[in-house]
Amino acid sequence: MADRIPPRRPTLDPASGAVRNAVRACLAAAADLPSGPVSGAEGAVVPELIVAVSGGADSMSLLHACAFLHRRGDIRARAVTVDHGLQSETAEVAHRVAATAESWGMPAEVVGVDVSATDEGLEAAARNARYAALESARTNAGADWTLTAHTRSDQAETVLLGLMRGSGTRSLAGMSPRTGRLLRPLLGLDREQTEAACRAQGIEIWDDPMNADTAFARVRTRRLLAGLEAELGQPIAANLARTADLCRADADYLDARAAEAGAHLRGLASLPLESFTGLEDAVLGRVLRDWVISLGVPAQNLGAARVAELSALIRNGGRGRLSLPGDTELLVEQGRVVFQRAVKAR
Repeated sequence: MADRIPPRRPTLDPASGAVRNAVRACLAAAADLPSGPVSGAEGAVVPELIVAVSGGADSMSLLHACAFLHRRGDIRARAVTVDHGLQSETAEVAHRVAATAESWGMPAEVVGVDVSATDEGLEAAARNARYAALESARTNAGADWTLTAHTRSDQAETVLLGLMRGSGTRSLAGMSPRTGRLLRPLLGLDREQTEAACRAQGIEIWDDPMNADTAFARVRTRRLLAGLEAELGQPIAANLARTADLCRADADYLDARAAEAGAHLRGLASLPLESFTGLEDAVLGRVLRDWVISLGVPAQNLGAARVAELSALIRNGGRGRLSLPGDTELLVEQGRVVFQRAVKAR
């Protein structure tokens, strides 16, 4: 009986090549190296990574690329799947994803989290729990970076959501390619490319039913984007992602200016009015927000409308009072700005 010939692996298709190159370029940029082979010269430090994998096309294409680089020795990677426990099948999916990673030569683990809806909603609660679990996995493993599979399509949805909320420049800047120790290497690729990579490589993916649930704002936004592109015949998703890049450059500059201007104000409950009056409007709002947060006001209670009220109080000069969350208030009187507990009427 003739020996069986093992099946050939799929050749590298353009979409999978694009994912692989995006990972290489992102890691090179994070390490401040020229784009190219991750490991670089002989003796170079090999980056250690946590790869967040949900089972969808985006994260499975990222996992496939990272598994290739892991087998080559260019990186040392570990796949982590966070099971939010919000659906009956998620545990099975999570373990199947981990098994796939291990079959590709990469160690993997499943991390379960408890998710309870907060004032920000179920989506935000799940996201916060997921990021906390990933960061914990990264620190426990002593890894350099956590990689997520957010694409340009996700970026466009994030910007559109910010526009609908009437948010400022930082929100419209969307997701950064790097946030602390978290990297998003696929922000330059569309969801269509990750799906094409999975098809070409015969990768099994999981279509999360929650991605079709219109109870979630992001799902409705995704459908709205698709409809707008079809109606207008314009690459709206790509244009929104480019808007994010432009806004991020502006927001980064303004945030740096504000951090410099407000560094000596943090934690001080009483300040001369002139500490703020000489600041440009775009910087003033940022400085005021950071200052009030440093005094204990929760950041989630300081949206654009409240920050605008704070700025108006400073610009009015003279006298004024503004109530803040937590029975606190801001008082402008006799040339000083004072943060204090609200004075209750008898």
